[in-house]
Amino acid sequence: MSRTHSYEVSLRWTGNTGSGTSSYRSYGRDHELSAPGKPMIDGSSDPAFRGDPQRWNPEELLVAALSQCHMLSYLHLAASAGVIVTAYRDTPTGTMTENPDGSGEFVEVTLRPEVTVAEAAMRERATALHDDAEKLCFIARSVNFPVHHLPLTVAAPAGGPWPRTDSKPLLC
Repeated sequence: MSRTHSYEVSLRWTGNTGSGTSSYRSYGRDHELSAPGKPMIDGSSDPAFRGDPQRWNPEELLVAALSQCHMLSYLHLAASAGVIVTAYRDTPTGTMTENPDGSGEFVEVTLRPEVTVAEAAMRERATALHDDAEKLCFIARSVNFPVHHLPLTVAAPAGGPWPRTDSKPLLC
């Protein structure tokens, strides 16, 4: 049985500096994204396209959405498989190519999830779950470029603390 989900956000351009879009340099790229009951996101374009580097740009939000979706799919699978994840972080990167005509597209995103599991015996299964999470992630299934995964799985030291507080990972 398939289900349909709908999503609605509000976008408001706040970059009119007084003369609208009278020229390429006459307007700001600032905007606000909002949805009922959620904090507003201050957006802009990439600084390469005259955007404000202090605000989120659409390219960063796409990379972030892929990372979030993978994490949420992964955590669901881990819970279902009895793999106890005690910490998760990711430092994803995306590569976009700009074409001579001004268009562009993402050519790849690489996720680098670092997962801490409760016991060393869980590391192998925990690492394998990334392949399954890739198949479940709604966002990754919707893009037309590859999303790579370079996971690192470590075990929490015996007796905790969870997550680890030192900087020496236990590699699998």
